[in-house]
Amino acid sequence: MKNRIVRGVAGSFILISLILAIYVNMNWLWFTAFVGANLLQSSFTKWCLLEDILKKFGVKN
Repeated sequence: MKNRIVRGVAGSFILISLILAIYVNMNWLWFTAFVGANLLQSSFTKWCLLEDILKKFGVKN
């Protein structure tokens, strides 16, 4: 369950920031890059802050 939530949040953040970049300001693409960099980092280190937050809220794997 945790993996699905993390992927859903990451995907939502990317899509929302792309929409904001198109309609509000191109600087929102920096947020897209930040989310992508965090996804890449978590693939190497196997650590994700959102997983830790979800664990504290009691979300099970």
